[in-house]
Amino acid sequence: MPMRDRPIFASRVTLGLVLVVALTFATLSGVDAHDIPNDVTVQVFVKPDGARLHLLVRAPLRACRDVDFPKRGPGYLDLARADASLRDAATQWISDAVQVYEGDSALPNPRVVEARVSLESDKSFASYEEALPHVTGARLPNDTELYWNQGLLDVLFEYPIHSDAADFSIHAGFAQLGLRVVTVVRFLPPGGVVRAFEFTGDPGLVRLDPRWSQAALRFVEAGFFHILGGTDHLLFLLCLVIPFRRFRSLIVVVTAFTLAHSITLIASAYNFGPDALWFPPLIETLIAISIVYMALENIVGGGVQLSLRRRWMIAFGFGLVHGFGFSFALRETLQFAGSHLLVSLLAFNVGVELGQLLVLALLIPALVFLFRFVAPERMGTIILSALVAHTGWHWMIERAGQLRQFRRPALNASLLAAAMRWLMLTLILAGFVWVVSWALRRRAEQRNKDRATVGEGLEMANEASLRQSTQQQLGD
Repeated sequence: MPMRDRPIFASRVTLGLVLVVALTFATLSGVDAHDIPNDVTVQVFVKPDGARLHLLVRAPLRACRDVDFPKRGPGYLDLARADASLRDAATQWISDAVQVYEGDSALPNPRVVEARVSLESDKSFASYEEALPHVTGARLPNDTELYWNQGLLDVLFEYPIHSDAADFSIHAGFAQLGLRVVTVVRFLPPGGVVRAFEFTGDPGLVRLDPRWSQAALRFVEAGFFHILGGTDHLLFLLCLVIPFRRFRSLIVVVTAFTLAHSITLIASAYNFGPDALWFPPLIETLIAISIVYMALENIVGGGVQLSLRRRWMIAFGFGLVHGFGFSFALRETLQFAGSHLLVSLLAFNVGVELGQLLVLALLIPALVFLFRFVAPERMGTIILSALVAHTGWHWMIERAGQLRQFRRPALNASLLAAAMRWLMLTLILAGFVWVVSWALRRRAEQRNKDRATVGEGLEMANEASLRQSTQQQLGD
């Protein structure tokens, strides 16, 4: 570039930067009315009644962005002229984000029966019986001094339906209302028990009163993807199967782990587990300890046969701990089980086992390849287990630090009762393990005895044959 053109070029660049900065400040100064709120709570009532379905919704007005609400004075909402804007916000931000299904058929767009503003202090949405007359009753006085972003939008929608006894589902896609949106849905079937749901973000299609097959399918999927996303469970599974890659050995070990975590998962779902705040970090710490222990056992343990004798019992013991870990992930999902709690728990276990089978189907060939072409089996076992132990150790230290933040549980009647329940269950499980171990040992002894008997029979037959052959040779 010629020297004489450089000042001109520099001035143009400077002018461009000034314009960009000016436009940026101008834009930022005008977006305060369109900021996305951080935390938003939406309350929903779903009430089928005869040939119509009422959808009663409460959402904060500040979440209804890009709507031109009429204002007066220093920014108060002009309630006298706000009806059209409120209905527009109800359609744009609520009904367009909701899809209701009767059976497998999507219901048509609803009719906005009422749309009005309420104060943030209003508590009428505590129940449907209070919320409905509030929305359809008297409105706030027009001279109420209320800023538009401090009010609540209450809307009553009406859908045409064929029968109020049908199976209803809802997809409440309110995630666009804020950075973190919590939706509370309460379903009121005719003559039935109110079902409450609470979820964050977009949960997809929610069956308000699911059939057992629908609940089972949802929980099989949940269990399958949970085990695939649970790194600590997968590392424990890896430690279990590193020394055992034969199908017969894997069946014993994996079945023990599966049976154990199923027991504590179901017990926890039926509220037999402690509900104290220190219990989840305790379980997470124990899970990390189980990973470290299994990895160290792979490193310093004896031969495969020696390990197999106790590996299934260790897998059973630690499986009880991992079952509580599964229950923590399942706790928020159980609300979608409807009246099919046990079916959903069993389905979740099925999903977990399907995920484990997929992992094993990929893991075992990889281990065989590794020990055959990359490193000798003993060396490969030590290296893999050391890596897993290193990861588990860091988890253990981190989780133990979180556990220390909680106070030690107070020794009271409730704690003693819970301890007695789990002591009884532990004794029962210990007896079960002993019986199974005894049965397996007797079976192994009987198998060895049968082999010895067969061997003795073959030896006696060989001796008789040899004796007969010798006698024939002497006779000749």
